[in-house]
Order: sequence, then C-alpha cells, then structure tokens
Amino acid sequence: MLAISCAIAGAAPPSAEAIKQFAEDYFAVRPSQALPKGMTQEEALQAQKDFVAKLIPKLGQPAGYKVGLVTKEAQQRFGLSSPVRGVLLSKMLLQDGAEVPMSFGGYPICEADLVVVVKDAEINDAKTLLDVAQHLKEVVAFIELPDALIATNQVMDAGLFTASNVGARLGVLGERVPVKATDEFIKAMADMTATLRDQTGAELGKAQGKLILGNPLNAVLWLIQDLARTGEKLRPGDMLSLGSLKAITPQAGQTITARYDGLPGGPIKATVRFR
Repeated sequence: MLAISCAIAGAAPPSAEAIKQFAEDYFAVRPSQALPKGMTQEEALQAQKDFVAKLIPKLGQPAGYKVGLVTKEAQQRFGLSSPVRGVLLSKMLLQDGAEVPMSFGGYPICEADLVVVVKDAEINDAKTLLDVAQHLKEVVAFIELPDALIATNQVMDAGLFTASNVGARLGVLGERVPVKATDEFIKAMADMTATLRDQTGAELGKAQGKLILGNPLNAVLWLIQDLARTGEKLRPGDMLSLGSLKAITPQAGQTITARYDGLPGGPIKATVRFR
C-alpha cells in the first residue's frame, strides 16, 4: 500500500526534466520517483498539464476528464475536502471486451466506474443536477484500469496524486443508455447498483451510485466548477469518468464484467479480459 501524507506545501514545482522522466517512466510502465511530494494543488495541476502534454503524441488528444477521490474517506486520506481531476486521452479508451495484459500498469487496478457523455456546451452553465442531465447525452458502463504510478517507497500526497494525472492509464467503454432530464432518472443514478463479477459469475463486489458524492451527477457539477476556476470548460462529446464505485486487483486469466442495474433503459455492462 502507498503511504499517505497530508502535506501540500513546501516543495518546488517539478522541473521540465522531472516531468520528462515521469513521462518516460509512464510509458515504460515502471514505478516512478520523478515527481516531488509537497506541491500545492495549483502547482500540481500545472505539472499534470505538462505531463499530459508529453503523453498526447502517443496517446492522442484529450477525450474528457476523470474525477477522483469521490468519497469523504478518500479525500480525508489526502487532507482534502473535495475531489481531484485528471485528463482522459483518446487512446486510453478501449472498446467493450478488450483484452488487456496484466503488465498494463505498475500497480494495476480494475474499477467499476461510470462515464457520462457531454451533449452540448451549455452544460458549463449548469447549477443543479437537472441542469446537468439536460446537457448530457449518455451514461456509459465503464471499467477503469488506473495505475498508481508512484513508487511504493515514496510518500503519496494530494499534489503528487493530481500531478500524476490521477492515475489515468486505460478504461473500457461498454453499453450505453440515453440520459433523461427527469427527477426519476436523477434518482436512479444514485440508487443504481454496480456489480463486478468474474467469468464464473462469482461476485467480486458491488456498490450503489450514491457512493459518488451522494449522486454521480454531483461529480459533473464539481468538475464544471473546478474547470471554471482555471478558465477551462467542458466540450460537446467529452467523456467524463465520474469515480470509482468498486475497485479490485485483477488476476491473469480473469474476465471481469461490470453490470449496472437500475437505470431506465438498462441494465448496461462492460467487460474486460486480462492475460
């Protein structure tokens, strides 16, 4: 397990050489000690921007965002009172049924996650969950395959986690249902159940949507506000990964399915195979 520190100040921002080394470690899939702990969140977001710029030539243009630390418990471990965000790149996103080597990450993780797709730019003016729903197109079953990236003998803190692009590595996009701008649909987002099962049908874990900030659509509201703070906006077509509902450590030979029950038009599922 990674050690956690609540320190968020007291270190210089990463140098260009440190960012370059971190990107090289990322592509080599080796745990990295290139970035310092102790960054402020502002420094960490700049480091993330510089790091993502190094990834784009190989992993494609930004396809959306991921929201991390979506529970109070996770935030408290990092000394925060809100989530953090990372950037998803186009080649990180795989199609349903993808086969993935166990070597995809230094510390591979398999998560039942959830993606929503932005319908139009008016979402940036959303103030309520109903506003958010009006400007979303779809909910997508999503298995995220993040990677801790940081060497286990290095203390992890909030700035380092943010700078590392919140561990974004891969994700599998599955079945979809259209978003409906109704109170019923909004309630269903909180009440739905995500269940992870292996190829034998054995249950590996489950959780309700409300685990994500009380309702997964709250993660969209937070993201809109956090992007506005740095002068950024969501774009039509952006895919937004809203946070982990259940995480496991995958094993070679496993086929994992995440199924989401309770959404109007569902259930929906996504599947990934590990080799």
